[in-house]
Amino acid sequence: MAIPRLEKQNIIEALNFIDKNGVPNYNVGNKYVLVSESGKKYPLKYVLAVADHLANGVDISIKSFNSDEVKKYLESQGFTVENKQQEKFELTISADDITSTDKRFSMYDLSFGDYYCPLDAYFQKANGDIIKRAYLKGEKRISNQTLPRIACQVFEKQLISLSVEDKENFPVCRYFKDSDTIRGIFASVDEFKNNKINSLEYLKYTYDNGRQFVFYSWNIFSTLIFVQECLKRFGEKGDKFTLIYREKDEKEPVVTEKDEVREEEPVEQVKGYRNPFSSMLLESKNLILRGAPGTGKTYLAKEIAADIISNGYFDDYTFLTEEQKQQVEFVQFHPGYDYSDFVEGLRPKLNNDGSMGFELKDGIFKKFIDRARKNYEDSQKTKDTVEKEVSVQRVLEEFFSGIEFGVDTFKTINGNEFTITDVDDEHIYISIPGNATVNHLALNLAEVRKMLESGQQFEKVKDITTFFKKTFATQGYSYDFAIYHAIKSQKIKASNVAVKQEELKKYIFIIDEINRGEISKIFGELFFAIDPGYRGEEGAISTQYASLHADPNEKFYIPDNVYIIGTMNDIDRSVDSFDFAMRRRFRFVEIKADDRLEMLANLKNEKLRSEAIRRMSALNKEIAAVEDLNENYQIGAAYFLKLQTLNFDKLWTDYLKPLLQEYIQGMYDEKAIMDRFAKAYGYQDPKLGDVDEATQDQG
Repeated sequence: MAIPRLEKQNIIEALNFIDKNGVPNYNVGNKYVLVSESGKKYPLKYVLAVADHLANGVDISIKSFNSDEVKKYLESQGFTVENKQQEKFELTISADDITSTDKRFSMYDLSFGDYYCPLDAYFQKANGDIIKRAYLKGEKRISNQTLPRIACQVFEKQLISLSVEDKENFPVCRYFKDSDTIRGIFASVDEFKNNKINSLEYLKYTYDNGRQFVFYSWNIFSTLIFVQECLKRFGEKGDKFTLIYREKDEKEPVVTEKDEVREEEPVEQVKGYRNPFSSMLLESKNLILRGAPGTGKTYLAKEIAADIISNGYFDDYTFLTEEQKQQVEFVQFHPGYDYSDFVEGLRPKLNNDGSMGFELKDGIFKKFIDRARKNYEDSQKTKDTVEKEVSVQRVLEEFFSGIEFGVDTFKTINGNEFTITDVDDEHIYISIPGNATVNHLALNLAEVRKMLESGQQFEKVKDITTFFKKTFATQGYSYDFAIYHAIKSQKIKASNVAVKQEELKKYIFIIDEINRGEISKIFGELFFAIDPGYRGEEGAISTQYASLHADPNEKFYIPDNVYIIGTMNDIDRSVDSFDFAMRRRFRFVEIKADDRLEMLANLKNEKLRSEAIRRMSALNKEIAAVEDLNENYQIGAAYFLKLQTLNFDKLWTDYLKPLLQEYIQGMYDEKAIMDRFAKAYGYQDPKLGDVDEATQDQG
């Protein structure tokens, strides 16, 4: 829906309305907040909906508004908008009570669970022991069904022993205080659908070689009564379940896990994060995900990044805001990649007179580190320091907006006239008509800023040299001195601004196919800097082009808030072995072919997903049986995601067969090995079988 026609006064009236009437539960918002001058925070879309109601008489509804569009609109009207710091809530279920740290929670309206997303769930015995979900292959690590699945797991024997009548009358859900209770644990989906409940929202819990519990399950609150009933009937005094959750991002659809999964695969859930690999990265700083092709290593790297950047709220990279995405960088190495691409190097430049020259440009990694360093250094500053910096920035902005570039003249202490031609984030560009040798200069804006922030009085150019601890003055100091005094002479007063200290953030750099580049050539002296033991200023180094920097003494270091993830295929024969100097600086984690089967949840068809897992497992078993191959040659789940657009036969002929032929090239009896692979996968060559049947299967 388009932004309605409103005036700024309508927004102010909406804020007053909200102050008097509050915000209904369903309109709390979860992405941005509007921050008033007094510091009070309001849900963004609800503010606009109320303003539209007051101005145009429409019903108050946030459903049609997009958060990002509303954010841009309100900022254009001069309002301050911030990312909302999402809160984690903890819900505790005992035999006698169900409580939540979220004051909005009520057992009288469990439909409110549609607006929340689970982060963790576990069962705690009276003696303090904790039991978590023993996840199954292909099962989503945490979903709306994780909590009731744990209850089934903990009390499986007791549930099995119930009579058919007791199962059919077992209470599962009551959405509203006066509504009927939904009841029934059934032995199959068909029984579930044929007994009172006409719904597609159900949970299947498989036990004892294919037997099932099937019962109603929709949002994260819909099975709270079921879980509590399990405690009442089967638990001991003091036993309890805990559900940790957050508000759902508007991009997250309301979905139900209906995966039919089979083999047991216990996984330890990392406290505070959704992904078990997140803590590995945080502990070791540098992590390499290695293993077979198609195991989803690149996708996993982005999941880890999203998990950490969002503080465990989600692991979908697309949910990150544009601001959060600045904390993540991605690059893919290849044999032609070098130091100038990664760190810094000389690049061609067209000079003002039309001639060609070269200029020093930062590479992608150095630019990324600059962002991380700025955040790290700013987070260490006191509030007074931040206020001073913001104040000086306002003074600079007002000064430069008040002059006419290329027209207004200034004089150095020696009487040399110059004009300011342009300003950007790093430089002040000046023209010096009277200088026959150098008539253009790029001054360092940070130098002028630091002089103003210091509060010192600079009476002569020598004072600047002393301030920056230099032996000799640079050519630019004379012009810095003149601009400094021009600003001071205008006596610009900065308006009081409410500021807050910078929050220390984590920055994650992902290097895909890290072993395909020549590591020593790309990293150079950064071998030392990336070592977890030499992070920070104590490990600062001079880069190869330090002599060409504005300050030749400038040092480069990687701050503590930077984390590096690399991905690599062990079997890539196109590259040499990974540099041993780098090996000891990274933690290596193997991702096996069946470690990421939950990726196949993207195959919406349940039968297709089950068949994909079956064929993949059979093929990988046959691959491992070949004498000269091993687990590193097995096929990962990412290949089978292509079944969203291809059928099984096309996947074999166009993707898997060529790869496997490359694996066994030069082996004895290649054809017999490929025939075994094809048989295990379930592919039959149409030339050898019934052509009509093959054609029918393809369709």
